[in-house]
Amino acid sequence: MRTDLADLYRDLHRHPELSFAETRTAGIAAARLRDAGYEVTEGVGRTGVVGVLRNGAGPTALLRADMDALPVAEDTGLDYASTARGTAPDGDDTAVAHACGHDMHVSCLVGAAAELAAARGTWSGILLVVFQPAEETGGGARAMLDDDLYGRFGTPDVVLGQHVAPLPAGVLAVTPGPAFAGSDTVRVWLHGSGGHGSRPETTVDPVLMAATTVLRLQTVVSREVPAAETAVLSVGLLRAGSKENVIPDSAELGLTVRSYTPAVRDRVLGAVERIVRGEAATSGAPRDPEIRVTESFPPVCNDADAVERTRGALATVAALPVVDPGPVTGSEDVGAFAVAAGAPCVYWLLGGADPASFEGCSDVERIRERVADLPSNHSPRYAPVIEPTLSTGVAALVAAAREWLPTG
Repeated sequence: MRTDLADLYRDLHRHPELSFAETRTAGIAAARLRDAGYEVTEGVGRTGVVGVLRNGAGPTALLRADMDALPVAEDTGLDYASTARGTAPDGDDTAVAHACGHDMHVSCLVGAAAELAAARGTWSGILLVVFQPAEETGGGARAMLDDDLYGRFGTPDVVLGQHVAPLPAGVLAVTPGPAFAGSDTVRVWLHGSGGHGSRPETTVDPVLMAATTVLRLQTVVSREVPAAETAVLSVGLLRAGSKENVIPDSAELGLTVRSYTPAVRDRVLGAVERIVRGEAATSGAPRDPEIRVTESFPPVCNDADAVERTRGALATVAALPVVDPGPVTGSEDVGAFAVAAGAPCVYWLLGGADPASFEGCSDVERIRERVADLPSNHSPRYAPVIEPTLSTGVAALVAAAREWLPTG
């Protein structure tokens, strides 16, 4: 792999940017596309970048990478680790890191776009290269579509992309059907009546209300979702109070819900509302709780025929046979591009873990056990190895695009 792409990756890793604040990253992506000969438009969906390369008659293939980072303090120990800070949506100052690997996604797409432009004599059609903002908040793809992405740049015949994961670097994995779960982010505000910590009998304690609500919510998946279905409900935020001897007036919860079907989604969200309202009523809350779905996007569904067609192309660049990982409970908004276009989606996993970590893992079950022990996406300790992740990711995007663009 060219040294400049590895240097680009390290630079992006050092300079992460939060959702809809990816101005530096977008500028770099736009400059690289211009250098490769693309028609480039910046500011699509606020901070998104679109590159178009028209190369004769043929279909349009959309290649997508997301650009945003997370409000996480990096703990990888890398010499190019992030020390950046940013402003979170709630206005708080926060550490920022590429703990999900979007810097790798951008670097791979920059490299693939350049290779495909340099080889334009070997294919025909249109390349629609999309650097998307705000995947982490679930609003980036929708923002670009709402900014008339397809009306301005054309509608794709296929949507292609990849997500780095703690599989062995050099491995590619893709599954047909539901590939990534749909996601709903829920915020809950519980209202109590505060007072002195020494006289709890004069209060309605929202801290206790929040604690019992969190415990009760854990029964939704185990007791209300059929065993043959899949759902995840996690409470990642609980905020209440400012001093040990003061019972506050309110408490806030933040939940993430993952599901693959509308029926399960509706059941889980309905249960959340019922439990929250029930616990508030049981506690004697002076006001009804507020429950708000703040972010939402559907599952990523890979088209089965398109996966079968693309799998062969991916197999030509993977170090090992392309594997089927089954559905992933993580979420992605890339599917919105395919749904809006009425086009097939093929979204695969790109291994990014050090292959040395998998020595002695001779079967799939051993590999899965090892993956479970490694830092995962969104961990402060997560970072893919640069090689062979970068080389494989570039080659996978090029091979997949060429599969859908006829030989020139």
